[in-house]
Amino acid sequence: MDAAGLLRARFGIDLPDTEVPEPIRFLLDRRVTRRYTAQDVPDSLLDGLLAAAQSAPAKSDLQQYSVIVMRDRARIKQIADWIGTMDWIATAPVFLVWCGDMRRGQRLCDRHGMPHANNNLDTFLNTAVDCTLAMAGFMAAAEAIGLGTCPISYVRSHIERVSPLLGLPDGVYPVAGLSIGWPQFRRPIAMRLPPAVVVHRERYDDSALDTAVAAYDERRRACEPVAPGGLKNNDIYPPREGVGWSENVARQLSVPERFGFAAYLKTKGFDLA
Repeated sequence: MDAAGLLRARFGIDLPDTEVPEPIRFLLDRRVTRRYTAQDVPDSLLDGLLAAAQSAPAKSDLQQYSVIVMRDRARIKQIADWIGTMDWIATAPVFLVWCGDMRRGQRLCDRHGMPHANNNLDTFLNTAVDCTLAMAGFMAAAEAIGLGTCPISYVRSHIERVSPLLGLPDGVYPVAGLSIGWPQFRRPIAMRLPPAVVVHRERYDDSALDTAVAAYDERRRACEPVAPGGLKNNDIYPPREGVGWSENVARQLSVPERFGFAAYLKTKGFDLA
């Protein structure tokens, strides 16, 4: 598909003044992968992809993240079973759990006889950002060679189980899981909000949000309507026909999720002050 076609597939509108050089077009063609073939991902290839991930930028070169590589199918299935709605996770030959890691910095300070004076909310944010940048680098590298991936935030919904399963010590917490494998098939490209909603020039301005989102809802409804099984919080909001993207987002965000996460982080040694 040419650049214009990729942009239309991604946003549902023409963006004639947008230049997409050939080397980055694969990023516009990215699709989530939730079903995998039986073909393995060799350790040598996985190690190369992880090396690419570690090439991501890190705040002040602190490199405050770790990644747990899971290949044991029974252990991967445990996580899939805990989540309950994502049985396809168990079909992935590799499952990575990306973790924010304050512990390494604490140990380095101890090694050099200095106090670790940055156990705070900023360090928590920096560990999460370092981890996410590395995971994004891994995903881009994996998909450039034809592998499929899917990030799994739901590991944080079962953090009290995932953490001991992986032996995570104080100062280390899961940010997201990532299933990896060779795609069984390619899903359609997921339509995104128009750049005009997300990209702000010089200062933040969402004065045109309502109009832009209404048009986006219509475009998505026409090509990928919200499926009945995709409606959020049906136990609170009755299911109905014609729910658009924005209403489904509101259905999800109006109900607290993972409200025990801060309490969990405090048990893992994070101050968050």
